[in-house]
Amino acid sequence: MNATLARRIASAFLPSRWHYHYTRSKLATDPLYDGVCAALSGATAPVLDLGCGIGLLVHCLRAQGLNFKYLGVDNDTGKVARAEQAAKVAQLHNAQFARMDLGNEFPAHQGSVVILDVLQYLPPQLQNQFLTRACVCLIPGARLVIRTGMQGPGWRSKFTRAADLLARGIRWMNTGPKRYPTQAELEAVFAAHGLRAQFRPLWGNTPFNNWLVIAERAQSGNTA
Repeated sequence: MNATLARRIASAFLPSRWHYHYTRSKLATDPLYDGVCAALSGATAPVLDLGCGIGLLVHCLRAQGLNFKYLGVDNDTGKVARAEQAAKVAQLHNAQFARMDLGNEFPAHQGSVVILDVLQYLPPQLQNQFLTRACVCLIPGARLVIRTGMQGPGWRSKFTRAADLLARGIRWMNTGPKRYPTQAELEAVFAAHGLRAQFRPLWGNTPFNNWLVIAERAQSGNTA
């Protein structure tokens, strides 16, 4: 994301200098939001952002001209409050936020679902339940977009886990990583719900073993 746009989005988080600089750094170095915006381009269904944090995604969507209805939910009360405040400052329309313990409840929704850097914080059984609920939300033309670290060998996987543990240590996250999914596990869940998925690395210039996953319902009659 270009520096001018990143600075404009970050300014909505003032007077918190910490959130301002965090946002500018995140948007400048992490390819996440450009990747998610591209994945949702052309879709028109409402978007549910599970684990929305401080709500950066909706700012990026609006900056890209993607104006579909948005609901962000997170279990961190402070982040939800910050997201609401920044959205109000930026005058974002059709954007709402709610505090919700996603381990125990799930919002009613029909449309696209976004899950960014959340799965690794859930134990395996809860990961499957969580993904199943997300898959059920999809209507024709909607997409399930996931960014997650993947289980596997190599230094990127080790670095990703260390960074997630650090995020917990400095209390940016209110829980630590439990288990990183594998591509085969995700594909099995998608297949059970009639979804086809694309997987591609989303490392950018970062050292993380992050992947972007885009799943949607297979078109009727398409057996390719």
